[in-house]
Amino acid sequence: MQDSSSKPCSCPSLKMREVASMYLTMVAAFLVILVVALQGSAPRESDFPYKVPLDPQGLLELAWNVSYPERVVHFQLLIRELQFGLLFGMSDRGEFENADLAVLWSDGRNSYFGDAWSDAKGQLHMDSQQDYQLLGARRAPEGLYLLFRRAFSTCDPKDYLIEDGTVHLIYGILEKPVPSLQAINISALHGGLQRVQLLKPNISIPELPGDMKTMEITAPDVVIPSQETTYWCYMAELPAGFPKHHIIMYEPVVTAGNEALVHHMEVFQCAAEFDSFPHYNGPCDSKMKPERLNFCRHVLAAWAMGAQAFYYPEEAGLAFGGPGSSRYLRLEIHYHNPLVFKGRRDSSGIRLYYTATLRPYDAGIMELGLVYTPVMAIPPGEDNFILTGYCTDKCTQLALPAAGIRIFASQLHTHLAGRKVVTVLSRDGRERQVVNADGHYSPHFQEIRMLKEVVAVFPGDELITTCTYNTEDRSRATVGGFGILEEMCVNYVHYYPQTQLELCKSAVDPGYLRRYFNLVNRFNDEEICMCPQVSVSQQFYSIPWNMFNRDVLKSLYGFAPISMHCNKSSAIRFPGEWEKQPLPSITERLPEPVPRCPPAPGPQPAAPVPLNLGQLRR
Repeated sequence: MQDSSSKPCSCPSLKMREVASMYLTMVAAFLVILVVALQGSAPRESDFPYKVPLDPQGLLELAWNVSYPERVVHFQLLIRELQFGLLFGMSDRGEFENADLAVLWSDGRNSYFGDAWSDAKGQLHMDSQQDYQLLGARRAPEGLYLLFRRAFSTCDPKDYLIEDGTVHLIYGILEKPVPSLQAINISALHGGLQRVQLLKPNISIPELPGDMKTMEITAPDVVIPSQETTYWCYMAELPAGFPKHHIIMYEPVVTAGNEALVHHMEVFQCAAEFDSFPHYNGPCDSKMKPERLNFCRHVLAAWAMGAQAFYYPEEAGLAFGGPGSSRYLRLEIHYHNPLVFKGRRDSSGIRLYYTATLRPYDAGIMELGLVYTPVMAIPPGEDNFILTGYCTDKCTQLALPAAGIRIFASQLHTHLAGRKVVTVLSRDGRERQVVNADGHYSPHFQEIRMLKEVVAVFPGDELITTCTYNTEDRSRATVGGFGILEEMCVNYVHYYPQTQLELCKSAVDPGYLRRYFNLVNRFNDEEICMCPQVSVSQQFYSIPWNMFNRDVLKSLYGFAPISMHCNKSSAIRFPGEWEKQPLPSITERLPEPVPRCPPAPGPQPAAPVPLNLGQLRR
């Protein structure tokens, strides 16, 4: 008797080509139905908690949310005046070449959406793996909402890996119909870039006390200068006799209509040793700005475009007011006005939330990284030069309490040549944890970022901060210092409980640097003046930067002993021997993170999705 399971199937046979054709037809039909069905229903704002204008005119507005369980970002793009489509995407530094793009385009009659990439010449190509997944398009009175999603990691070599830290978003507006994706000329687009932190930490909001009060530090009625970049300074003053309070939260106050112009803002507290500070309301680089304002450097709050409110952990608050605290605050606003609008008035700033009911711990701010000194230098013409600053076990053993400290937020900082910054916690010679990292760091986008998880640091731990620089556009060495064309490598970590340790940084030992200058002098025909009256900066400027001189300097920074600055808030070092200290010995490194590929979605042909958007604007 024959087993019925072995009988041949009587179902009709379908060829693979027919299956694919049916699949494509069903997908296209479903999406067109979806688009039509959703027209007229505006998305709920609560579904997309993060928002940023993409362009200076505010015609494009991006909102998004992050799903860590799915490892996916959901995007909502509002196009207020749709013409013939747009490009939206990500690239390493905001370039339109070698970019990962979602493209909406129209040939004048039909509209299409697709995942594309651009090559080194800026030519567009349809991606063989469609990872920007369209979820719908919605017409509303304010414009067209385009909804799509993208996994953090796709394991597609043409796709951008979405990581913690800064993401350079790019956009381009199509002002004319195009017959195909390949016909889009990137160089002719009206476009630009916006920097955001896409992967916001998923942090629960602490309960706020009933006696909480607010204080707005805002610059009154500023006429935004008609130039691309302006840093505006305004001095504010706390009431006389203002007692100690804890700042427990702050948020931006941005004048309506100026959301695309207010790039970032910071509130600094002035040095307590001065009894008074002059009033000032004007450009930070003006010759009329009083010199004393340079002593207002203690950060109380920092916000950048796209950031939400900042909350302190429920155990701690940032102290201000009371004995030993200055009454004077400096607000600094960065206006980014690339379209050179004239006559715009602004009263933006930061709203502080504070309480007189002090929390168990004062929060503190500690500087990690490199000392501001010219002994740390970067040769010209470098695309990937690395400098490292150390907070050594000797310093933390002496300065931290036995129970340690808890780092909950971090602000990375370099000047214009900085490209990457990372701080790693090391214990007993083994790297244990990344404190904060930004592989696409930009000096034009700096904010205090809440960490995804609190980092515990104990006596004897080491905090190692590494910065990567690019000086390909420079013809002489870049030395460390305060000037904008000089460099820094800093991580301002926010922690509790506050200790006396305010600065834990290093620099190469000056004696070993003199040996380097001697060696370079012996092996080069050009004479480097090493007279006592010649500064370290001038000696670096006079070096002929051949391969030998570059490699020896890199080697020097990698093995030479360091001068440690283990400083109290008074800028005085803790007692101890801090010169010619050995570099920390790291015997075990953290493994490089491996991108997690999403599950294979099944067949996704490299074909655009047709959209029913009606007649587009001519």
